[in-house]
Amino acid sequence: MPLDIGLVGATRIAERAIVAPSARHGDVRLRSVAASDPDRARAFADRNGIPRVHHDYEALVADPEIDTVYVSLHNSAHHPWVVRAARAGKHVVVEKPLCLTTSQLAEIVEVASTASVQVVEAVPTEGHEWQAAVRTLITDQTYGRLRSVRTEMCFGPPAAGSYRDRPELGGGIFLDTASYWLQAVQATVGLAGAVGHGQVDASGPHGADRAFRAGLVWADGAEAELVCRIGNRHVAEHVFVFESASVRLRNFLRPVAGALPLNLVVTTADGGRTVRSFAPRAYYDTQLDRLRALLTAPAGDAAVVPAAERIALMATIHAHATFAHRAPR
Repeated sequence: MPLDIGLVGATRIAERAIVAPSARHGDVRLRSVAASDPDRARAFADRNGIPRVHHDYEALVADPEIDTVYVSLHNSAHHPWVVRAARAGKHVVVEKPLCLTTSQLAEIVEVASTASVQVVEAVPTEGHEWQAAVRTLITDQTYGRLRSVRTEMCFGPPAAGSYRDRPELGGGIFLDTASYWLQAVQATVGLAGAVGHGQVDASGPHGADRAFRAGLVWADGAEAELVCRIGNRHVAEHVFVFESASVRLRNFLRPVAGALPLNLVVTTADGGRTVRSFAPRAYYDTQLDRLRALLTAPAGDAAVVPAAERIALMATIHAHATFAHRAPR
């Protein structure tokens, strides 16, 4: 059964994540689009062969010819449009992060359950085979017990006028990167029992965070850390440290650009080095396959549950770090 999708937002990420891969997927049909600027929506539709342009988001959500809404607005607009689409009986795919606070998360989970619809957070790295490979190393204790996970991410400065420099719109480096970190830890280590903490450098425009250090700790002493910042070079790296080896994945966002390979580099305590290569895969193609499977699953198999576990930690870490930063010293 095909998916009939309406796009809330005529954005570049929508073209990369949904429009381009849907052209290679016969079971996904793009039916309509809406944007805050109707002229931009019309140009987007003409460019991408989308038959209908709605004058506003409300009209799109009410469109009887779509069964799924894809939301790619600024971060603070994710929650309201996920809720409205779900209440209209539509499945929802939303760009990460799903929402920004634990109260927003609770409402999304409740509305999705009541409406018997699926809500999926789009994290393109999710489901890549490197994650299952690392999870096997952990569960089998191939190199002994896992001691820590370190994730480093660095992006260039946001474009002028970007919401990423506006905290009230959900901007800041942490909210832009946390989903990648938490999804990777969830898929490899698991998030059960993790306690989060964070420290923010909110020296960006309008008080947006330009650097953030977040951490998770477990009762057995294992730790996971995210170090993210705005800088002059691109970094996206995971390092898993075991008792007798480290496992490094450099440039883990590489397949966002297309069908490109990834390599896990294992360095053992005695100086040995091995490389495990994974076949080229395009994140957005495999993401669309995964989204279709989730959206056509029985309603009882709530696709929102894994995202909810991630967002609960993300929101708590962000809130506590922001409060500590603003507290009188």
